[in-house]
Formats: sequence, structure tokens, C-alpha cells
Amino acid sequence: LPVLPLPLRLLSLHMIKAVGIIISSRNRNLLSRFQTNYTTSTMMFSRNTLLTAAAALAYGASSGSAFAPSTSVGNAASRSAPALIQQQSQSRQYSSTKLQMAGPAQVDLTGKVAFIAGVADSSGYGWAIARSLASAGATIIVGTWPPVLKIFQMGLKKGSFDDDSALPDGSKMVIEKVYPLDAVFDNPEDVPDEIKNNKRYAGLDGYTIEEVAKAVEADYGKIDILVHSLANGPEVTKPLLETSRKGYLAASSASAYSAVSLLQKFGPIMNEGGNMLSLTYIASEKVIPGYGGGMSSAKAQLESDTKVLAYEAGRKWNVRVNTISAGPLKSRAASAIGKEKGKKTFIEYAIDYSHANAPLAQDLYNDDVGNSGLFLCSPMARTVTGVTLYVDNGLHAMGMALDSESMADSGSA
Repeated sequence: LPVLPLPLRLLSLHMIKAVGIIISSRNRNLLSRFQTNYTTSTMMFSRNTLLTAAAALAYGASSGSAFAPSTSVGNAASRSAPALIQQQSQSRQYSSTKLQMAGPAQVDLTGKVAFIAGVADSSGYGWAIARSLASAGATIIVGTWPPVLKIFQMGLKKGSFDDDSALPDGSKMVIEKVYPLDAVFDNPEDVPDEIKNNKRYAGLDGYTIEEVAKAVEADYGKIDILVHSLANGPEVTKPLLETSRKGYLAASSASAYSAVSLLQKFGPIMNEGGNMLSLTYIASEKVIPGYGGGMSSAKAQLESDTKVLAYEAGRKWNVRVNTISAGPLKSRAASAIGKEKGKKTFIEYAIDYSHANAPLAQDLYNDDVGNSGLFLCSPMARTVTGVTLYVDNGLHAMGMALDSESMADSGSA
């Protein structure tokens, strides 16, 4: 057999590469044998072998097979986020049927510590976020308002929340430790005598944000996830025109500045790559009659602060800051707003309105917010910060009420 001239040898090499790129999987072994024959010490190959490879090329091009591009072809190489999926092989992967996928993303928070501020029962969003984090392996610790601390601890001990603690693998969420926390006080000097002498605070100390952060550091060292599930407005049922300065500032203190203070005190004990998450409401940007007392203003503050804190905490500690704008849920706390005998509560009106007007006419469960919280607190969202994520069946997108009398004959509902 003749030795090919250099130009032909180079041309043949390019032909081999071309064949290797588009050849179907059923002819891969044939190509391998062809390449082996070519790279013999005499640098010779058979005309018949070359013809066979060319035939395989023609067959592959006409057989209707779908050749999927590799995720690492060319300069547009995809990069898997750290700690999410194992780095794919550097060699090109081809499939005759579909794109090569890395497989389902798995969230593993084993070894991570999450502190959820504002959990006092199993009906709210804070509990749901805690359970979702626990399902991914996170260690759960919570901060509870002192006046309801004993009731909550008793419920945990009696198993009152066992059904709501169930995890997908059949186990139950374990709250490793419950800390008394009153988030309107930053440090011990802020606590007035009327609180110190209040019987609902009797026997308790160390419940300011600064003290709780120090206690958590002593018990766990560093944490990875900080959740702000706190809101309170003593005059929430009053229209803004009737809200006092004291009531307005109280709503802002408990519902907005508390998030700032939490991050101030917990940020230094958060691991890099951690996330702070808070909960807001559409009243921050739309008029929601019945949600008064400065609470709508407090939620607007919270969303604005989320962006500023995302920048500051990101640069200072490499910590992300996000908030979820959650739809209405009939939690214990929400059910107490505007409760009058013989009438629906504020939250019942809000739920009915959402069901009638949201793009998705379906019920909203606390686990819907819990699952979204899990995403934002996980490495899957490692580049997501400063975001207000709407979890409300799309209600925030609507500009007209479909159940309005003026829309009765529109046929839009």
C-alpha cells in the first residue's frame, strides 16, 4: 500500500475529525478501528478503510439521527455552579436523541445552619421555609417572640406540630433549639423597664437581637441562612389617615428595621455564600384597604432595604439578601387582622379576591413559599440577590379586578 503524501495525510486527518464529530453512535467503533489503522508506524491506511469511513459518514448524514451539541463545544462552554452538580467530563458527549443534561439538580444543605426569626406555630410561612430547609438537611434553629415562647415550646413537647413537621423522606423536622427573640430591641440597653417587669417576659433574658446572635455564635459558631419572618403593626386595622406616629413607627420598627438589625448582628457570623431571606406583601406597592397602620409603608421599606443590603452585605460578607412577596395565607397571625363577629376577616377577603382575580385561580399553600425559600437559600441561587420574588399565583401582575361589577359583561373572567 502506498504512503500518502503529506498534504493528503493532513487532509485525511481533517476528514477523520469530521467523521468523528458527526458520525452516529453505531459507527463509533468503526471509526476507532479506522483511526488505529491510520496511526500505525508506517503511517499507511487502506483505500478500502477510507471508503468505509466515508460510507459511514454518508450513512450518518442520511439516517435521520439527531446529533446533540455538547455542553462544552466551542468557546460557549457551560459552567456548572459549584456544589450543585458534579463537573461534567471535559470530553464531548453526543446523543442521537436529546441534549446531554446534567441530571436533576439536588439541593443538599447538610451541615448548614439556618436561623429562622419569627416562628411561633406551624401555620405561617416561617415554619414552611424551615421545613423545606430541613428537608434538604439543614440544621434548624428558631427565634420566638417571648410572650408566646412557652406556648410554642409546650406545643413542640406535646407533639402538637408533628403532622406539620413531616418531611418527604418520612422523617420529621427537628427544631434543634428555640431562642427567645424580641426583634424590636437591638441590645439590652434598648429594653425599657415596662418590658423587663412585664409578666410575659418573666424569667427570660438575652432576647435582644445582639444577645441572640451571640448565643447562636456560642452554640453553633457560624450560620449559613438567616430568615426574617417578622411583622407587627399595633394599628394595622386603622387607615393611614388615622394612624398615629407611634403606631406607624412601631410597624416600621418591628417589620422593617428588624431585618436591618438582624443582618447587622448576624452578618458577622454568617459563612460566605450565605443568604438572608425576608417576607413581604403586595401592599408595599399596591393599595390594599384594611392593611393599614403603616404596615404597607413598612413592607415598602423592607423591599427597598433588601436591595441596599444586598449590595452592602454582598461586598462585606459575600452574603446574598432576597425577599419573597407572598400571597395571602390564613395563618394564625393574619387571621387576627380585622376580626369582627359575623364578618369575614381581612385575610379571608384577601384570599377570596386573589382566587377570583389572580392569573392562577388556585389555592396558595405555605409550602409554595417554603419551596421558593429553599431555592433562594440554596446554592442554586448563588447569583441571585437583591430580588423580590413574587409567590402569589401572579396576582401582582394584574391591573384590573376581574370580579368587579364593571367587568361583569366583559367575558374576561
